[in-house]
Amino acid sequence: MISFDHPTRFLVVVLLIPLFYLFHFWKRRGTVFPFPFSMWKQEEFTPKVYGPRLLIAMMHVTFWGGCILLVFAWSGPSRVIKEQVYLDRGADIMILLDESPSMAAKDFQPENRFESARAVIRKFVESRTTDAVGLVSFALEAALRVPLTTDYSYFLEQLDSLSIMDLGDGTALGMGIATGVLHLKDSISREKVMILLTDGKQNAGEILPETASLMAGQLGIRIYVIGIGTPGETYIEFTNPKTGIRYRGTFEGGFDEGILRNIASRSGGTYFYAGNPETLSSVFKMIDSLERSGKKVKLQVRKIPLHTTYALGGLVLLLMSFILRTSLLREVL
Repeated sequence: MISFDHPTRFLVVVLLIPLFYLFHFWKRRGTVFPFPFSMWKQEEFTPKVYGPRLLIAMMHVTFWGGCILLVFAWSGPSRVIKEQVYLDRGADIMILLDESPSMAAKDFQPENRFESARAVIRKFVESRTTDAVGLVSFALEAALRVPLTTDYSYFLEQLDSLSIMDLGDGTALGMGIATGVLHLKDSISREKVMILLTDGKQNAGEILPETASLMAGQLGIRIYVIGIGTPGETYIEFTNPKTGIRYRGTFEGGFDEGILRNIASRSGGTYFYAGNPETLSSVFKMIDSLERSGKKVKLQVRKIPLHTTYALGGLVLLLMSFILRTSLLREVL
């Protein structure tokens, strides 16, 4: 946004209007030599003076444009920039994503559970400003995919590179939580958060989810647990990334809500159930609002002076007008 320190100086433009009229529209300006065309006995002619006319028009435009820019410069123009300044460090958020084969279930149309989870994670991360986010995925094993970072574009690139069953066939909830705890325990942020998305039961790994979540709570790490999927029989389709074999069929879905609630309560977090993509999106919006509350923000206004730029622009236009008048049109001043 552009503002002016002395807007009343624009009244000078009012004086330019009569000058403009005197220079270009007043009939008695200059010297007029009347010539009676009735005395002309030859053929009619139309002088082709397009070039000089264009130069004259450019001369006038640059002259008056330069005058207006000088008035703008005299009025004290500035560019006003409003910025939100966060007075405290953002939260450190580790997202734990289940990539076991059951996440390929087609009960989250138009895609599947995995793609729906990835879509809401993307929106959540894109809305971050000062929060550092990391990514852990788990199936039979668990792996850190993205360490805590504010490079959100890199995070999203790694998120898009994930695939179902890349870490085997299984659901190691405890290992996923423990991996997240390992990379959050040394955080100096006041808010340390994990968001766990899963549709399965603990059936792999050496660490129990209850043990890992208790460890998280003792370190001040809060876990939001989201159970996704619908109970009962559902269609599943996925490709094993290691063999390229495509699997299709049905399986009996469902997860142990008791364990998931226990994980959340032991860490001081909250459990949510998402039975469809719309509910999953709403859950992430709720978590987003919870993590944004209490942040101290102030509005900072910066002004960048522009009078030098306008003045230089005006002088350049006046110089162009002078060159056109004296060198190309060869007028005598």
